[in-house]
Amino acid sequence: MSTIDEAIFALRNGRFVLVHDDKNRENEIDMIVAGENIIPKHVATMRKDAGGLLCLAIDGLISKKLGLSYLHDIFNSIPNTNNLFQVMTNGRSPYGDKPSFSISVNHRQTYTGITDNDRALTISMVASVCKNIDNGGISEFIHNFRTPGHVPLLIAAPGLLKQRFGHTELAIYLAKLAGITPTVAICEMLDSKTFNSLSIKDAIKYAENANIPLLESKQIQTYSLI
Repeated sequence: MSTIDEAIFALRNGRFVLVHDDKNRENEIDMIVAGENIIPKHVATMRKDAGGLLCLAIDGLISKKLGLSYLHDIFNSIPNTNNLFQVMTNGRSPYGDKPSFSISVNHRQTYTGITDNDRALTISMVASVCKNIDNGGISEFIHNFRTPGHVPLLIAAPGLLKQRFGHTELAIYLAKLAGITPTVAICEMLDSKTFNSLSIKDAIKYAENANIPLLESKQIQTYSLI
């Protein structure tokens, strides 16, 4: 495994980091990169080498300032005749907590929104909004983005690792440690041979071959208690 310092250095310099949450949780490895540094090549690599759902994790306080809500809360606020949303959003995931999904967005300068160029633009511009949240960022977000779009936003729990221990919180915590804008693109790593998540064994091989830092969640959890 790599060190926290190696992961921090990578994030600061626009490089990927791999994060394994926990074998008793999702037991998945996510490929992450700082939103403020993302370029189309990053999106292409995540699409080809990771293969999961490319999302953008955002700090909880910034999300609150933007007026974002969790998707399950949005659905629950919609009245309908057969309690469809209330029933479907009831309960927690098999690994123990509610998903961190909020709305999905496209920047207004994108075309379809799904290309590597378009998603990189959307992600980088959301990161710009978050960086300037107290200096016009809120207005920029409202007027320069559309929803629904092709970049799902994830809201980190306000208490981060003290409250929730998902990849959303792990990624945002690492961003805070790195001193960068707490907006991180994340994507699950999948295995096209087993049709499951990539195993930690294969993730280690990939990380070594690609020279990408790989962290276990317990490393981050221990660091967070220092």
